[in-house]
Amino acid sequence: MRKSISAAAVALGGSLALAALVVPTAATAAPATGGTCFDLGVAGKYGEFVEGDDTHRPDAEGAVAVGGNADFSRGFTIGNELTDAEVAALPGGYALVVGGDLDLGGGAHFRLMKGKGVYAGKLVGGGRPDNVKQGASPIDFAKEFAHLRDVSTQLARTTGGAPTADGRSLTFTGTNSATNVFTVTADVLQRAGDVYLNVPAGSTTVVNVTGGSYDQTRTPTTGYWIWDHAKGAYVQDDKLQSADGGAERARLLWNFPTATKVTKHSGNAWPGGVLAPNAAFDLGTGGPVNGSVWVKSLTGSGGAETHHYPFAGCLPGGTTTPPPSGSPSPSASTGTSPSPSPSASASTPEGSASPTPGDSASPQPSGSGSAAPSPSASRTGSTGGSGGGGGGGLAFTGAEGILTLTVGGAAVLAAGGGILYAVRRKKAGSAS
Repeated sequence: MRKSISAAAVALGGSLALAALVVPTAATAAPATGGTCFDLGVAGKYGEFVEGDDTHRPDAEGAVAVGGNADFSRGFTIGNELTDAEVAALPGGYALVVGGDLDLGGGAHFRLMKGKGVYAGKLVGGGRPDNVKQGASPIDFAKEFAHLRDVSTQLARTTGGAPTADGRSLTFTGTNSATNVFTVTADVLQRAGDVYLNVPAGSTTVVNVTGGSYDQTRTPTTGYWIWDHAKGAYVQDDKLQSADGGAERARLLWNFPTATKVTKHSGNAWPGGVLAPNAAFDLGTGGPVNGSVWVKSLTGSGGAETHHYPFAGCLPGGTTTPPPSGSPSPSASTGTSPSPSPSASASTPEGSASPTPGDSASPQPSGSGSAAPSPSASRTGSTGGSGGGGGGGLAFTGAEGILTLTVGGAAVLAAGGGILYAVRRKKAGSAS
């Protein structure tokens, strides 16, 4: 009998200790609402953030920061769409920062519309505007790009779903109301003629693209379509139109952690931010990026502009940071429970004859007034990971949390020992 009592007491103490180890304390439990986002730092305030050289015309609607030399000799307009609050948030109010030489080609066709400009090297071509001066760069480009590369690498480690291919169409379908992460090879992505995105309204989307280079001219990729929840149809992204008033575009990020070359096809408007910190980015000669670009070097001409649509999503992990001023706020929820995805059988407006993804008919160019294609009823989707830096319900808080649990477990074991001692004393008293 004494052996049975001892075993029971020890089992009780061990069970209580184990419970203390598996039940999280307040310090280690994941927050019920909200979450953490990677802070893009100073780089997140600029529409073009380039580590090396930037040779570009004719337009960048947001702020521009170039760590190397900037060649704007063929005409360039900067910052036309910046708000006063966005200018005030820039380092020193500088909407143009050049760490090297600035070539304005005489300056007759150069305009810095909002804020001030500074260049650390020399002025080439003359014609310097009054709001541009020579001086030290207010941005530590080496520090900022070290951070961007770290963010890009960590995002790439987040488990992601895969898109579905249907002919020359590629569809990314997510169901998480907070964050949807996808992973696709550059080879698969660049073989798509049309790219479709269907995620819950207000959710952040991260597309991790693997491989050493990505070239949209291979197929070529000519259209990006985003599901509009109000219309119940896909909308081709453009300057004049975007799904849900641009809410999904504002939270869309294309991440190229290992690419050294990214080439955009001139026949499309590419929605979302492009994070390619190791890549030479060729914008082509037409068609804008409707978002910010963070790249190693940049070239572009013709209609290859960058439009001012700052990234406003919550990138899973890192430090909490508010979205850019004037941008839609990301969803407050970061839970992993999926919400119902938009109906895959929703129809286009009555009388329209638009193709489905994979149809041989090509969508008409944006701005033409044509109806967008309806999603395929047979299309299956994959849900990406949710916020929190890699998923899971608990956040690791370091040695402090482990110490707290260890001390708690030891205390419970001691209590178990006390129970065993008391039982034995009682047993001995009864025997006498």
